Amino acid sequence: MSTAPQLDERMARKAGIAAFVGTTIEWYDFYIYGTASALVFGPLFFSNADPAVAVLLSFGTFAVGFLTRPLGGAVFGHLGDRIGRKRALISTLLLMGITTVGVGLLPTYATIGAAAPVLLIVLRMLQGLAVGGEWGGAVLIATEHTRSDRGFLFGAFAQQGSPAGRILATLGFLAVTGLLPEDALLEWAWRLPFLASALLVVVGLIIRLKLEESPAIKQLHERNEVVKVPVVEVFRSNFRELVLGIFGILCVFVVVYARDTFALAWATKSLDFSKDSFLSIILIASVVQFFVQPFGAILTTRWSPRALVTLLLGLEIPALALMFVLIGTGNWTLAMIGAVLATIPDVMFYAIMAGMLAQSFPARVRYTGISLTYGLSGALCGTTPLILQWLHSGSGSMVLPVAFGIVTTAISLVCSRALLGRPAAEETPTSDQAAAPGDTTTPTR
Repeated sequence: MSTAPQLDERMARKAGIAAFVGTTIEWYDFYIYGTASALVFGPLFFSNADPAVAVLLSFGTFAVGFLTRPLGGAVFGHLGDRIGRKRALISTLLLMGITTVGVGLLPTYATIGAAAPVLLIVLRMLQGLAVGGEWGGAVLIATEHTRSDRGFLFGAFAQQGSPAGRILATLGFLAVTGLLPEDALLEWAWRLPFLASALLVVVGLIIRLKLEESPAIKQLHERNEVVKVPVVEVFRSNFRELVLGIFGILCVFVVVYARDTFALAWATKSLDFSKDSFLSIILIASVVQFFVQPFGAILTTRWSPRALVTLLLGLEIPALALMFVLIGTGNWTLAMIGAVLATIPDVMFYAIMAGMLAQSFPARVRYTGISLTYGLSGALCGTTPLILQWLHSGSGSMVLPVAFGIVTTAISLVCSRALLGRPAAEETPTSDQAAAPGDTTTPTR
């Protein structure tokens, strides 16, 4: 983390709030797509396919957004490490807002035929590009404005945007599914949550435009230590940290999309849950996440982060299996308990994750490093609903989907422990890592 003497506690708090608001908007946009892919995109954009195949195709478009995350991490990481965190974050917010509104305006298959799913995939890819650059910048704009010993705490500000965005997304779809008939949902009401993104983006832009640049990036410019090609430097000097990070955070993607996307489709199509009833379960789990998640970061001030991660992911393995068992009973109360129990250890780990990754990369490539880590891990796990649906359809049982969740969580446990067992990144760039004197591509502040 930055140790620059110019740190301003007032600006640190402002940066934390800006990170929270921005990621809330970004995740709202991302989560409404996941909800729509489980509920309406099948009949709207793949109406020519068998209903079961349409669900698989819908989840396929959902997965595409994860494949472009690494590219977003590389592109916006380059901008963030060379030009500044603030400018990169404004760009990602605008890109996400425009593409989300675009989905809300998109004609369906009944109107323009095969062009509809093609355009849907293109917009989803742009969403993934935006998220790939957003998360890393939001974490850094919060952590680099505060002292290094408070990095885990301030990184949690950006993480709070995930449950907040999910709550808003779930409320948006609960409103249209609960207040309007099914015909209206498929005809036009599904568009409303997407179009509402325009208002949220305006709020986010106002907040981010008032924010100061990160002290860490200012220091790099003053010392002429800006890296020419950050992505190359990450693979050359921090490849071990990159790999450990990618596999160390697999579970945060698998758990949330197993619950909010795959289980939503499974429960409403194969079990006796209505859309409203299971969306309410997701909403309750998201509210629990919002209030419980920060305790993961708070506990790092008292416990070793490595020991805490071991405990949390060790608990997540049986909790994830129990969630599927309880949902399979068809009982709303038991399903809700299962979803909440699986949520708690996973989201407390999620709160720790930001600080864990930020301390693993030096400031000169930190934006690129953590964005690539997050993007590549997301690319691996973005197919989670598709894989779980395929395993369930092929076997006719939930055993293989549960086994998939357990294995990925165990991998996260091993790799996170290894990453936290390494010392924090040193700020000692070699001469070939710094921009050459007089490099005109290095921006002025």
